[in-house]
Amino acid sequence: MDKHKFTDQEISAVYRAIAERRDMRHFIDKPIPATTLRKLLQAAHQAGSVGLMQPWRFIRITNLTLRRAIHQLVEEERQLTAKALAERQDDFMKLKVEGILECAELLVVALPDQREQHIFGRRTLPEMDIASTACAIQNMWLAARAEGLGMGWVSLFEPEKLSALLKMPAGSQPIAILCLGHVEEFYSRPMLELENWAEARDLDEFVSENYWSVPCSTIGS
Repeated sequence: MDKHKFTDQEISAVYRAIAERRDMRHFIDKPIPATTLRKLLQAAHQAGSVGLMQPWRFIRITNLTLRRAIHQLVEEERQLTAKALAERQDDFMKLKVEGILECAELLVVALPDQREQHIFGRRTLPEMDIASTACAIQNMWLAARAEGLGMGWVSLFEPEKLSALLKMPAGSQPIAILCLGHVEEFYSRPMLELENWAEARDLDEFVSENYWSVPCSTIGS
């Protein structure tokens, strides 16, 4: 037996959180205890990052006027996205794409300024700062699901406008608006599947062996 392996119950809990994580858009009016919010932020902060640069910054939005202004920015981008989708415009406008005004906690996740000084692991792949921050967001998502909380990642906004609104320094970049809160229930499947917007594809379509598009024969079903 591997001494580093978790118990079967612990392993099952990890996989359950992964399988039942959902991008939530519907929330109920119930506050999140400050201790729980800190635990979720700590989970995010424990993510791996390239060169240990820890490129994530979290801005907690507690000002209602500011929350409404962020909602307006998202609404502006929602309208522009709908127009860009052309023939799918009407279907898109029927989707609920955010829960900014309903969620208990609103967080903006951003990359800091002066990231150019972090070269380790980023000389040829500078976008690894975004990848690292995405790992932090995923940590929070899974921890939130384990705590019975829903989280939604909103990316419908103009970064420069949001930066100005939050008085962020030059060179920084907001990459996510996170809606966090209690929910009546979690979606049984991804909401975009339930709304017939898209269908998730099977794992085997995404795994190849040695070369691009060569089916992988060495993993089980």
